[in-house]
Amino acid sequence: MTDAGRERERMVERQIAARGVTDPRVLDAMRRVPREDFVPPSLREFAFEDAPLGIGEGQTISQPYIVARMLEAAAIGPDDRVLDVGAGSGYATAVASRLARRVHAIERIASLADAARERLRAAGCDNVELRTGDGTLGWPGAAPFDAILVAAGGPEVPKALREQLAIGGRLVMPVGDTQDIQRLLRITRTDEHRFDEQFLGDVRFVPLIGEQGWTDKTEKGGQTPFSDPPPTSRDAPLPQRIAAAAIPLAALDDDGFADPFERFAGTRVVLLGEASHGTSEFYRARARITQRLIARHGFNIVAVEADWPDAAVLNRHVRGLPPRDGAEPPFTRFPTWMWRNREVAVFVEWLRARNAGRPAGEQAGFYGLDLYNLNASMRAVIDYLDRVDPEAARVARERYACLTPFRSAPQAYGRMALTKGYAPCEQAAVAMLRELLGKRLEYAAGDGESFLDAAANARLVRDAEAYYRVMYYGSAESWNLRDTHMFETLTQLLDAHGPDSRAVVWAHNSHIGDARATDMGWTRGELNIGQLCRERFGDQAALIGFGTHAGHVAAASDWDAPMEVKRIRPSLADSYERLCHDSAVPRFLLPLAADRPVAQRLLEPRLERFIGVIYRPETERWSHYSEACLPQQFDAWVWFDETTPVTPLPGAGEAPPADADDPSRDDLYPFGL
Repeated sequence: MTDAGRERERMVERQIAARGVTDPRVLDAMRRVPREDFVPPSLREFAFEDAPLGIGEGQTISQPYIVARMLEAAAIGPDDRVLDVGAGSGYATAVASRLARRVHAIERIASLADAARERLRAAGCDNVELRTGDGTLGWPGAAPFDAILVAAGGPEVPKALREQLAIGGRLVMPVGDTQDIQRLLRITRTDEHRFDEQFLGDVRFVPLIGEQGWTDKTEKGGQTPFSDPPPTSRDAPLPQRIAAAAIPLAALDDDGFADPFERFAGTRVVLLGEASHGTSEFYRARARITQRLIARHGFNIVAVEADWPDAAVLNRHVRGLPPRDGAEPPFTRFPTWMWRNREVAVFVEWLRARNAGRPAGEQAGFYGLDLYNLNASMRAVIDYLDRVDPEAARVARERYACLTPFRSAPQAYGRMALTKGYAPCEQAAVAMLRELLGKRLEYAAGDGESFLDAAANARLVRDAEAYYRVMYYGSAESWNLRDTHMFETLTQLLDAHGPDSRAVVWAHNSHIGDARATDMGWTRGELNIGQLCRERFGDQAALIGFGTHAGHVAAASDWDAPMEVKRIRPSLADSYERLCHDSAVPRFLLPLAADRPVAQRLLEPRLERFIGVIYRPETERWSHYSEACLPQQFDAWVWFDETTPVTPLPGAGEAPPADADDPSRDDLYPFGL
């Protein structure tokens, strides 16, 4: 295999198959068509990169993944006739020619059309006919088409293209009003007058110019379409380019705050990060975004970086269920303020009100992903089996007796296992989970939600036993076990709630951002939820990070130390945070798609700040900064230039003033149960 062939193979495996494209014919076609022959010679070395490339005349060759995604969505069969609008370099046309019987392609710019014909001829694409013309009008003489691909963004799907689509045909096209974002749509013609529409995700394409698209100079509203706010020159300083690309956010109490996040509504999992565990703006922003996704788009799972049994108390509350007998009060262990705060209280009460009166299947739940509360999980498994299978409960008591002495200090189990050289409780924990899952049909038939809770707790006991055992061998192994547990809990929730289930995840940036784009993955061999979600869900997972420059945060100086309100030091000069601060935009959403020029400029790794429940300003450079590549770590970045601490509830620090109408009051909130 030539070097180019190996690069194409790597491109298909890493950029396309790994992100969810599964059609074997599409993958094979992407391997066979020499992408390097369809880019300008000066860019040949970049042909296999995960980014669009300029081909002259203000046009681009789309990134490989987008080409494959559109072709897969078009479901092209070997006997199909295809119309390709916006042929550009001819690359997508060539790939489509490997899938279809006949491809008709249109390119409005004559010089590009001429060059594309030569490339297609050299590639042996003898089933392609390409002409210069207005693609918005289609090719009436060759219609109807089984599939139509449009590689440019228009204000709407042109009427001519709809009419030239065969019954049962598929049209794939980006639609939107500006260059900032378009919605990739698949239109299926079901009969003479009916078309079904499916949203495939947010994309960014050059404008579709023509009689039924944008005019060459102005859009319908009279403004130049797809223009970046100035300054956007290649030589502009990075902070100015960030300011130009950033989408300003409304105030947090404004209903319009969540509007820019509609672009993520078509995904299955939206992961919302935080740069610290004690910042009010991060919690409030996640709440507003999550409320929008639940209320308008049917998301029904809120999964947070919290222990399962603690979150289960809140889950019963938001679903209007009575407290479970014997359940421990939630979030009473360090760090109490992380979830026992007013910001979470307000969201939980909103979720309870939203669920009220709705059938169980239409409610949204609140779940924990983490594995620290070993004692409560063992208790929950035994209590469940006491109700449904007393004999199995007796066995569970015997098996969990091994771990019982360590329930208040599970790290002591890890030290003991290390000293003895074996894991005395491992087999019992694994056997308990295996037997519980072995009776899933019998148990779930009685109460599926209760079985889900018991199974999650049994899984937590198994993984916590392993976690506390391996934490003494090295941080990477224990970190990976923990994040794998959280990811598996998330997938179990999605599976349990059916194929239409959709989740919002709240966790720290270190869990949400793809570990492969940070020194977690580069030097420490660590993975995380974000990486695992990208590998499993591809573009159906949106990873959104959060950052700040200065302000105050609720944090401790040491583990198990009291919570303090600490001043956040201004971000370091060589960090991503300082670039965002220097943009002078106080609140914004920055999309980081690979085809955005600002993302290309941000690819050089820089420092990024991570504050957890512990913050030590005096050693900040070494204890709270790591190297990362922001555009590869996240799909988007949310910025608050100055932030404030969360407000702890009673029992989690200083109590807020009592107010009869305040949902953070301890006697009104499930933390007080």
